[in-house]
Formats: sequence, C-alpha cells, structure tokens
Amino acid sequence: MEPPFSRLSLLVEAMAQALLPLLDKPFVLFGHSLGSLVSFELARHLRANHSLRPVRLLVSAGPAPQIPHRGAPIHSLPENEFAAELRRLNGTPGELLNHKELMDIVLPALRADFALYESYRYLSGPPLNCPISTFGGLSDQRVNHEDLEAWRDQTSVSFSIRMFPGDHFFLKTTEPLLLQALSQELR
Repeated sequence: MEPPFSRLSLLVEAMAQALLPLLDKPFVLFGHSLGSLVSFELARHLRANHSLRPVRLLVSAGPAPQIPHRGAPIHSLPENEFAAELRRLNGTPGELLNHKELMDIVLPALRADFALYESYRYLSGPPLNCPISTFGGLSDQRVNHEDLEAWRDQTSVSFSIRMFPGDHFFLKTTEPLLLQALSQELR
C-alpha cells in the first residue's frame, strides 16, 4: 500500500538504509532487467556513502548502464495500450493481465517500474572494484550480447558473461541452469 518509487535515486537510498544492518558480512547483489540498474546504482551508492562493496555484482537481462534507453517510453500510455505492451514483453502473467481488479491494484507499481527505467540517466564514474557477472537470453530481443558485454567497462576487476536459451525472461525457463551458473560464480 506504499506509493511506488518514481526516481531510482530514492529507491536506492531506501534500499541502502534497509540493507545496511545486514551488510556487516560479505554480500552479493543480483538484479534482473530493471533490477540490474538498481543493483548497480546500489553498489555505487554503498561505495560512495558507506565504503562498502559487494563481493560480486550479478546482472541479468539488463543493458549496461551507459547504454541509453532504446524505444519509446511506455509508462504513461493509456491503460489498454500499456497492458498490450506488457503482454508483448511477456513478463506479466496472462492471468494478471486478464483480471481487471488485480490490474487496478498493480498498475501503479508497474508504471512506476517502467518510469524508473525510462527516466534513468547514467552519470559517469569510476568502475566498481568488484567482479561483475552478466547473464542473458540468447533470444532476448531487448538486451543483446553486446549490451551485456558493455558491463565490462563498469568493473576494474574480473568480468564474465553467460548466455542461456530463452528470451528476456530466460530465468523462468532455465532456472536450474541459471542457479547452477550462479553457484559457480559464487564459488
């Protein structure tokens, strides 16, 4: 019932405050799609404001932050057009999209997530001093191998990239393979 965040900087600050009590031991940040930008900016915030860094940054199906948003913004489209875009992107269950009352509840949060992503502006800064591992779907029409490879510029240490069968939401269809890869990365 809380209002959704509409600015990434406010979300990152709130996340940092909530997580700080837990960051007295080694930690990893993982983000998928929009979450990759959130995790990246959280890592930068923790470094700048708390002298903390993750053991590793894991990003999935998200273009490197220095790559500008492609495509027309959708967060402010009329409801029927926004729902059509959600259906096309294949990340929102059809049962939800077809349930008017539930959509009325989640629509503000979904719009806010897209607004966060579509309004994000990368500010250049020094690379992170933690390894970055990237993951992507071989059939992802929105985030390609080059978009993931560009994350290499955001670390001063090691970098890896792994591609999986599937589209932007490959983590749903290749979960066992992804979990195995994450386990290997964390060893």
